[in-house]
Amino acid sequence: MLHRDTVFSIKAHRQDSVATYASGVPKLWSETIEGHRRTVHEAILDTTWALAAERGLLSVTMSQIAEATGIGRATLYKYFPDVEAILAAGHERHVTAHLERLEELRNQPGDARQRLAAVVEGYALIAYHRARHGTPELGALLHRGEHVTRAQRQLLDLFRDVLTEAAEAGQLRDDVAPDELAHYCLHALSAAGSLPSEAAVHRLVDVTLAGVHVRSSR
Repeated sequence: MLHRDTVFSIKAHRQDSVATYASGVPKLWSETIEGHRRTVHEAILDTTWALAAERGLLSVTMSQIAEATGIGRATLYKYFPDVEAILAAGHERHVTAHLERLEELRNQPGDARQRLAAVVEGYALIAYHRARHGTPELGALLHRGEHVTRAQRQLLDLFRDVLTEAAEAGQLRDDVAPDELAHYCLHALSAAGSLPSEAAVHRLVDVTLAGVHVRSSR
């Protein structure tokens, strides 16, 4: 039988251990769990996008996604209710990354004309590559919803801002408002998705920029 003082000592040690665990480890544990969840979340998005592009949207099932990702179906359903929800989340991630890239170009060093050219070229290349990594049915599904509407507003605002800077610097034609030119640029550059090569995309960029810049006097 343990001595009474020994029992109290063991209990005290256990209480101290619990107190130490409760005050220190849970934060690390929480960060580890959150990191794991992010990793699984990203893997699900990547896997689903690849399967949809390879097999077609209607051929992808939750079971296929779980197997290809290396997780159980029960785990997959904890993250997403269906395939469409996964694809929508993946599309939102792509859209966010594209907007962040265009913001970087818009804020890079250089004068307003250079920043405008960088944004126009950046958006055209995004449209070109996006068209080559999807399918018509995937595009029809994903290009709707609140996140798409929100992204379109942000995109229009970004183009309007960089065009306004160019106008204020005297580098933009003054017979058309920057807001109208922003719409013109976005519609013109959307054609990049149907062009056959990056060289053709660059020619489209040159034509678009020529349409908004101050024309040289002769």
